[in-house]
Amino acid sequence: MKFRKRHNYIIDNFLYELYKYDMEMVSDASAFLAVALSEIDREWVIEKTFGYSIVSPEVLPYEIGNALIAMRRKGRLNDREIPRAFNLSQRIAVRLVPVAIHAAIKIALQFNIYAYDAYYLQCCIENRLPFISLDGNMCGVAESLGIKVVR
Repeated sequence: MKFRKRHNYIIDNFLYELYKYDMEMVSDASAFLAVALSEIDREWVIEKTFGYSIVSPEVLPYEIGNALIAMRRKGRLNDREIPRAFNLSQRIAVRLVPVAIHAAIKIALQFNIYAYDAYYLQCCIENRLPFISLDGNMCGVAESLGIKVVR
């Protein structure tokens, strides 16, 4: 993609911002939830993702919804907090991408993990991107697959 260079500072500044966020990383639902729910790891996630565009598999919003319902069942959230938390999670900029489901299922079988978790790892592999997650087991599997994990 080519951009015309203009001598207007505002436009130059805008173009700088476009290039500034040229780096990408894959994030799973745990990082989104930490930010949306103001959990203890919220600041760490924000710090580590600053300057990056976030990419996730298309399943992300569904997994967030499922996790919020699970939190309600455990008594961590009430019925009024769930829609608010979901809406906050959806305000975080993310590019949702399809992944090769068959390849992800192979990863899930190989490492005995949920298919949902394998979709994020397959997303990293397909797009050659680093991974951020608050799930230690997922980070370990990612490293076993040669995926760079943000620490």
